[in-house]
Amino acid sequence: MDLEHADLAPDTLTVAAGRPPRAHDAPVNAPIVLTSTYHETRIPEVGDRIYARGSNPTWDPFEEALGALEGAPLPALVFGSGLGAAAAALSLVPTGGAVVMPRHAYAGSLTLAADLAAQGRFELRTVDVADTAAVLAELHGLAARFDAGQVMLWLESPTNPMLEVAELSVLTAAAHALGAVVVADNTFNTPMVHRPLEAGVDVVLHSVTKWLAGHSDVVLGALVTADPALRGTLLTHRTLHGAIAGPFEVWLALRGLRTLALRMERSQATAAFLAHRLVDHPAVRRVRYPGLASDPGHERAAAQFNGFGGIVSIELDDVATADAVVAAVRLWIPATSLGGVESLVERRRRQPAEPATVPASLVRLSVGIENPEDLWADLDQALRVAAGG
Repeated sequence: MDLEHADLAPDTLTVAAGRPPRAHDAPVNAPIVLTSTYHETRIPEVGDRIYARGSNPTWDPFEEALGALEGAPLPALVFGSGLGAAAAALSLVPTGGAVVMPRHAYAGSLTLAADLAAQGRFELRTVDVADTAAVLAELHGLAARFDAGQVMLWLESPTNPMLEVAELSVLTAAAHALGAVVVADNTFNTPMVHRPLEAGVDVVLHSVTKWLAGHSDVVLGALVTADPALRGTLLTHRTLHGAIAGPFEVWLALRGLRTLALRMERSQATAAFLAHRLVDHPAVRRVRYPGLASDPGHERAAAQFNGFGGIVSIELDDVATADAVVAAVRLWIPATSLGGVESLVERRRRQPAEPATVPASLVRLSVGIENPEDLWADLDQALRVAAGG
């Protein structure tokens, strides 16, 4: 990280980090570099740009900015998708090892891990990540069978879409004591709400597609670590597996990152506003949002996070009612994904990969930056239509 950025607040870093050097007539913004190869005027040395699968100058500012935001002393690594980043993280598990993963997590990560386990790459154990004792028991059981470095603990908190909150520091410390590597998916929180490296996590994962880029117009992923050796291993995986990002998409993601603090502030405020109103709505059976004092994860979230995120999940009476709500909205957009400026609504169990433990009538709300009262009016009328009123 640039030393001049070391003491800046996160909301300032979103704007200041990853800028070109200051010089007369220099651009304020980093340029897009479109090239497949680079000039060679001598025998290549370590760090030289040789071929664009290995590096691109357009990646550098984004990687610097995200690394700084996560509090890492090293730049992040950008990937062509969030799942590409997840695949690189899982590659850290040696063949024959084991992975402990939340039973509720990003469906892509769960599906990929299950596929690799079916191929015999490693054992996969899924746990209720909010049940600290159960996670610790699983880790201790694996530690008795595997050597140090053969087990990975995969964390996601809050989970997708159940919004369960894990005790990150406790689980990370216990995993490290048993020689496990810890990966945390920080897509929902972003560095504006939580920085998992500060809890001791080894690798932080982002689907950049979501809140970081923030405009539903790119597909990207990223990994962040403070460990030079781990970063080198992940960089080698990215290069050899070709999981690289296009320069234009990364440039768009950096532009989106500049407004992350403002977007997250607005989305979180509106999410809290909606959650409190939904609690009293006659058509809603249950509201899941860590910002509610009644939520099971509220105390943990309040203790660990600088906010409660922009995702709200609601449970309705049945599948038909949930589908009717999604069909009746006019401002909310029925679509998968999350974290864009527009508010999205989705019944999650319509996705084939969604775990069976996710209620079939659960509807996930990704709260954007529209006027809160407009979002509420549209959601309220959709709920009333669906309920027959």
